Amino acid sequence: MDLSKEKELIEEAKKNPEVFGLLYDEFYKPIFNYILKRTTDIELTQDLTSQTFFKALKGLGKFHWQNIPFSAWLYRIATNEINNFYRKQKRIIQISLDKIPAIPSEDTPEKEIEIAEEELKKKEDFIKLQKSILRLEPIYQTVITLRFFEKKKVSEIGQILAKPEGTIKSQIHRALKELKKIMELK
Repeated sequence: MDLSKEKELIEEAKKNPEVFGLLYDEFYKPIFNYILKRTTDIELTQDLTSQTFFKALKGLGKFHWQNIPFSAWLYRIATNEINNFYRKQKRIIQISLDKIPAIPSEDTPEKEIEIAEEELKKKEDFIKLQKSILRLEPIYQTVITLRFFEKKKVSEIGQILAKPEGTIKSQIHRALKELKKIMELK
């Protein structure tokens, strides 16, 4: 959706909350996926996504258009919801192999075993990476997730976090350096 269409929808949604449903439909999936990558928990993701959109709807009247995508504001709300949740919980999420869906196998038993072993290795690597990311400071978790899982450009991350690009580049660099240290310890 282009920025002019977003602006129109936002202004319309301020007058008629039912129009917010169009914004919800447009941005639900990317926000849900972002939160899922940060939490790795479906139920928690559903709750935090609901809270994100509820807060967006509630705060829509205070939203001032600044030629920045509406999604940047939603990502900022989602990031705050995630960080608030972890601050309140003060715990590390345990990731189970069972939560990651299996991929259908090929024809032969040997091929099935090979594929299963490859998938298990990928899952184990993913879990190791997720656990390592969860050990980072929240801002580092955010920039790593946005940059490498959500494939956001540095400029987009800057808009989402309301920070200059130079700061974002520095945070990504420090986050990767810190992540490398954590992963080497395991």
